[in-house]
Amino acid sequence: MASWIVRAVRQSYSLVASPALIRASPRLLCTATQQKNGPASEGAERPEQSAAETLLLEEKTQLEDQLKDMTEKYKRALADTENLRTRTHKMIEDAKLYGIQGFCKDLLEVADILEKATDSVPKEEVTTQNPHLKNLYDGLVMTEVQIHKVFTKHGLVKLNPDGQKFDPYEHEALFHTPVEGKEPGTVAMVTKVGYKLHGRTLRPALVGVAKAP
Repeated sequence: MASWIVRAVRQSYSLVASPALIRASPRLLCTATQQKNGPASEGAERPEQSAAETLLLEEKTQLEDQLKDMTEKYKRALADTENLRTRTHKMIEDAKLYGIQGFCKDLLEVADILEKATDSVPKEEVTTQNPHLKNLYDGLVMTEVQIHKVFTKHGLVKLNPDGQKFDPYEHEALFHTPVEGKEPGTVAMVTKVGYKLHGRTLRPALVGVAKAP
């Protein structure tokens, strides 16, 4: 009995002291340590990665906002430039068309004087028996016709609105009076003709307007 116990103790000692078991023990310890510490290490790395991702997202958002702001500014600058170009072009065209309006206004007075001069000559006196008056009258008429041709050439049109409906943009009412045979609101009398330059009223016609009795 005693000898059997001694043999069992010796076998147990030899098994514990076996070189293969000794070599395997560190490996088992390392594996156990890695398994124990593994989740903690991953948990330490994840906050670092999450902070980096958050920083990148913030930078991306800032860049996108800056890009959007610059795009809006660029579009506004383009629109302002186009508006300026359009206004400048219109100003140039208006200067070409209406740059002579001051000169035209001065010539209108000359045309008015010529018209009054021709109207003041008695037509019955304009005969071959009175050659001087006839020549003078014919010269005035030719001058008046020529000056109106020049006006038409440069876009200056005469306004004689007798019988037309009163237009406050083209006519200036001097008085209102009942006139037989004239509809209320129409021009009953023209005391001074008006003129338009390229569709723009240069001088309104001075008129009397008919009204209801």
